[in-house]
Amino acid sequence: MCEINLRGPEKTISYGGCVAQLYIFLALGSTECILLAIMAFDRYAAICKPLRYPIIMNQRRCIHMATGTWISGFANSLVQSTLTVLTPRCGQRVMDHFFCEVPALLKLACTDTHVNEAELNVLAALILLVPLSLILGTYVFIARAVMRICSTESRWKAFNTCASHLLVVSLFFFTAISMYVQPPSSYSRDRGKIMALFYGIVTPTLNPFIYTLRNKDVKAALRRALTKEFWVRTR
Repeated sequence: MCEINLRGPEKTISYGGCVAQLYIFLALGSTECILLAIMAFDRYAAICKPLRYPIIMNQRRCIHMATGTWISGFANSLVQSTLTVLTPRCGQRVMDHFFCEVPALLKLACTDTHVNEAELNVLAALILLVPLSLILGTYVFIARAVMRICSTESRWKAFNTCASHLLVVSLFFFTAISMYVQPPSSYSRDRGKIMALFYGIVTPTLNPFIYTLRNKDVKAALRRALTKEFWVRTR
């Protein structure tokens, strides 16, 4: 089995490289899912329990949550990668995809994959749907707390705190769910490549811009740059 690679004269990646790529990609993606849920909890504590925030989000708890996030992400990746790699494949196969991931690899299997699909769908639901449900539930409490705020300025500040996080959650989760919470037998090559492009490249690229645009200095610098560019072009 080989995969088209953008680097190197042969444009291929070895089987070992494909397995390593699969494990690292799944580990980082799984960690991102849990991390986004923890970020939602952080915003809940900041908005709903502002006076107790330093106690709730103390250094020890933050370290425990961060450690648990990384361990859970890499453990989930180990299970999913192992189940995927052990699936038999017959002969030399070429995977038409941007990188090695579970649905595309299972599509190359030369045996019945219903058991693998069931196991991987359960794991994907746990790592995707459970954090997403926690995030949405958390924002219900946040919305209730914001609606009780009398000051318009304070409401806007709370909204601004959550807007960037919700945007990242929307971009990441819904594209990942459309790929992983489905039977790989119904996997569409072109649709899969587009979805993978979004949650693997587009979303991580946009993340720094989405989060830093909350900063007043960054907004001012961007405004100055756009204004300068506009005047240069109009002259």
